[in-house]
Amino acid sequence: MVADTSEQGGTETVEQISAAGGKARFAKLDVSQTDQVEQVVQRTVEELGGLDILFNGAGILTYGTALETTEDAWNRMMAVNLTGTFLCSRAALAHMVPQGRGAIINVASTTGSHDACAHAAAYVSSKGGVTLLTRSMAIDFARHGIRVNAICPGPTDTPMLRNALTAVELEAFARTFPMGRLGRP
Repeated sequence: MVADTSEQGGTETVEQISAAGGKARFAKLDVSQTDQVEQVVQRTVEELGGLDILFNGAGILTYGTALETTEDAWNRMMAVNLTGTFLCSRAALAHMVPQGRGAIINVASTTGSHDACAHAAAYVSSKGGVTLLTRSMAIDFARHGIRVNAICPGPTDTPMLRNALTAVELEAFARTFPMGRLGRP
């Protein structure tokens, strides 16, 4: 099940999976909405015969110091990046625990999991939260045969980063890395 707020992005992903010989369906989802999350997980179980792996990759990015970040921007960042990870995991775990197996992969970030950067107070906080939530769930559910891990990519050339920085800022940022470029998906 491919779940995304973007119908176009989700449909393109389903088409790529199908072209490679896989089976996929699309569900429009805002991960910050409990009822939507629970419906998509239930639909996954019913239509695809179960749920073995959850990949939590939803994320947003806005820049700002603690003084510059509005409460609305803070709340939305936490709702998508951290609460969304929690809600999706909780809904999936309700199916994984009874079957005695499963895997959850969360996308955290190098920024927030073991370092910080300027002008990203909400983002760093949300991704740090994902890192510790991952560790907590790994401890709590290991005895149920469920692995919970996080991947922590560094700055990667994605639409999210391109929307957060101007082309000039992005180019200057990329030059700060040893390879002289951002990571690539």
